[in-house]
Amino acid sequence: MSSPLAFPMSSAKSDNGRSHIDLDAFYAQSRKFGIGRHCTVTDAKKLCPQLISQHVATWKEGDERWDYHDDAAAHIGTHKVSLDPYRLQSRKILALIKEYLPQNQQKVEKASIDEVFLDLSAQAHSILLERFPELRNPPSYNDPTENLPLPPVIALDWQADALVDLDDADAETTDPDWDDVAILVGSEIVRDIRAEIRRRLGYTCSAGIANNKMLSKLGSGHKKPNQQTVIRNRAVQRFLSDMKLTKIRNLGGKLGDRVVSAFNTETVRELLSVPVEQMKLKLGDDTGVWLYNTIRGIDASEVNSRTQIKSMLSAKSFKPHVNTFDQAVKWLRIFAADIFSRLVEEGVLENRRRPRTINLYHRHGNQTRSRSNGIPQRNILDEAALFDLAKNLLSQIIAEGRVWPCANLSLSVSGFEDGITGNMGISSFLVKGGNLQGPKASSAESGLESPVVEPPEKKRRVDHSNIQRFFPKRETSGGTTREQFNNVNARKESRSPASEDADANHTPRSPTNRSGIGTWPKTFMMRNVAGPH
Repeated sequence: MSSPLAFPMSSAKSDNGRSHIDLDAFYAQSRKFGIGRHCTVTDAKKLCPQLISQHVATWKEGDERWDYHDDAAAHIGTHKVSLDPYRLQSRKILALIKEYLPQNQQKVEKASIDEVFLDLSAQAHSILLERFPELRNPPSYNDPTENLPLPPVIALDWQADALVDLDDADAETTDPDWDDVAILVGSEIVRDIRAEIRRRLGYTCSAGIANNKMLSKLGSGHKKPNQQTVIRNRAVQRFLSDMKLTKIRNLGGKLGDRVVSAFNTETVRELLSVPVEQMKLKLGDDTGVWLYNTIRGIDASEVNSRTQIKSMLSAKSFKPHVNTFDQAVKWLRIFAADIFSRLVEEGVLENRRRPRTINLYHRHGNQTRSRSNGIPQRNILDEAALFDLAKNLLSQIIAEGRVWPCANLSLSVSGFEDGITGNMGISSFLVKGGNLQGPKASSAESGLESPVVEPPEKKRRVDHSNIQRFFPKRETSGGTTREQFNNVNARKESRSPASEDADANHTPRSPTNRSGIGTWPKTFMMRNVAGPH
């Protein structure tokens, strides 16, 4: 399992530093035996006879909860991998990092289940000012463009960090500048975080510290396991030159293949000689400029502090294929249980967050179909509701014909939004008696007698078409007079615009019915009681 952690550091010169931490996956320790992540169990045991192979937790066809099954590897057709144990540990790690860092100086980005970036600019800057108070002094002659004085000539203690060699033009004997000092502070913070994760959760981590996300991610994979690599600004060229471009972030897929094909090379060193205009010509303006900068170690991507997930997916590729509706429905039940267990952790039961859309994807041969539907926001969202929605989507796909055998099914929910917590009951929206100012304490609680309007005697039809005829002129026992009601309306109309705005934002006025008891429009009640749409 890996968890990148990146941060920008504000130094006296630059605020573009990043660090990237990887939690060492199970295969990190097996690298020295030549075992890679795509190696089969058979080949892995040949390379490392003492290897212990443990299958991940799985959902078994027909079951409603994941478990560790000893025979899962022999029945991959009826088992589906569950990542829930990894998600649980990922949440623990993220919570630990947030707890460890100063609350007012942290910026956390969870990119995926195993990837976390941090922006530590404020914290690193604070530490620099504590260690070097002279940085607080205003520039000489009040000239903000004047360079800072060089840092004191001190030996920077990198401890056990793996330092990437400096570029040919520089040497280790060169006095450090503020970029070096700032990146040292960053490495200390990351080292402490790694130690805390090891102490409290038992996981070892590898890390990369550099001036941007792309470089720091490459650095975290440079020395594994349980090490951290520092890429100083003066070492970027040497670090990247001998690297395959497909190892760089965003160049490992189709775009990387396209670049290799366009320029007939896989190495960064050879691409460095290609002019930017030629890159723009072959790849387009935006991609060409991006590639030109990337291979030179330039990456301006920011750390996004949003850590909440945007979608959830549960999927299964079938070998052998699924051939009946009943068989497919069994898997939909597993998908619904899988997704709902994660929704519970997101706070769906407390209405903290819930998705708006459910999607089903179906693959038959080379044909892929998908159907989506909105998730009713007024209803309680539970596992059964997800299952019913999924079955409905499958029925829509089946109605089109030619769906068996099915090679793949996947169910997803998306469009997450924050819910409303602490909703009041419907009774709190009802106006008590003559109280037209919004919901307050009941008359019993306030010690006041609640006025009650008795219905008037049945009278013959009159030629009054306005609403005034619905209110009796005479005062009834415990009731209100028409004059009193009109006085209330007059007071209402004379209110200040500010009070009108307050009512618009909080408690709308209630129309009054024939009995004199205030009621809320049904649409308003449903919108507020049922939650957000």
